[in-house]
Amino acid sequence: MYEIIDKKRLSDAIVMMEVKAERVAKSCMPGQFVIVKIDERGERIPLTICDYKRERGTVTIVFQTVGASTERMARLEKGDFFRDFVGPLGKSCEWTEEPLAKLSQKKILFVAGGVGTAPVYPQVKWLHENGISADCIIGARTKELVILEEEMSRVAEALYVTTDDGSYGMKGNVNDCIKKLVNEEKKSYDLIVAIGPLIMMKFVCLLTKELGIPTIVSLNPIMVDGTGMCGACRVTVGGEVKFACVDGPEFDGHLVDFDQAMKRQQMYKTEEGRRYLKEREGSSHHGGCGHCE
Repeated sequence: MYEIIDKKRLSDAIVMMEVKAERVAKSCMPGQFVIVKIDERGERIPLTICDYKRERGTVTIVFQTVGASTERMARLEKGDFFRDFVGPLGKSCEWTEEPLAKLSQKKILFVAGGVGTAPVYPQVKWLHENGISADCIIGARTKELVILEEEMSRVAEALYVTTDDGSYGMKGNVNDCIKKLVNEEKKSYDLIVAIGPLIMMKFVCLLTKELGIPTIVSLNPIMVDGTGMCGACRVTVGGEVKFACVDGPEFDGHLVDFDQAMKRQQMYKTEEGRRYLKEREGSSHHGGCGHCE
């Protein structure tokens, strides 16, 4: 059992929890994720790691209530427990393997959309703790949906906030901010890391491809087991089939087939769609998710 040490509502629909999970905290790295389960009958929910404190043995998760399982999760309070808290899963950020001297020469811009701010934070924090600066853009529809601004301001070299409705920060989307930084302020970036909704990451990658800036994205499609067995998180990257839970979750954004990923995510939600995918994908459709029969 994994105790909830602290709980905080970041907005009406977004919740942050600090969970006692010593083994996960001991070995997790930026970019990885966990799969949590409330009880024996609960749904397995994949969540990116927002923060970790090795000395406390805790891992922080952030999630948005979008269905029955996350609604149940949001009702848990400090002192309650998760039955399962599995991780760390997936690969850590590729750049964490680079020599710090080499990494420090790079200028990195992080682009976070909505709840995507949660997995961006530990990456910027890791760089900051290792003496490497990075800029960050947080984008949201409205001011009420801007999360982790204070935490991010402490670790980012420069922080920019955009809202679609102009209720806070710069009016516009994250692409508008990227264009302003690169075209108007003449900032130069060696790498952009974009994390958020698929549609946001798609358009960020279209822009950065035009600008000639390498871009990494973090994919969080439907997952079930988190070990590559179920095949639910199948994506196409550079014309090859990959599974986000074991090959990712981070990929070269300029190689990801976002249109297919978005279409597949919608189809996987219906029985008819899952059957169609099973027939179309043939032997590469694992079917281990338990939903295709």
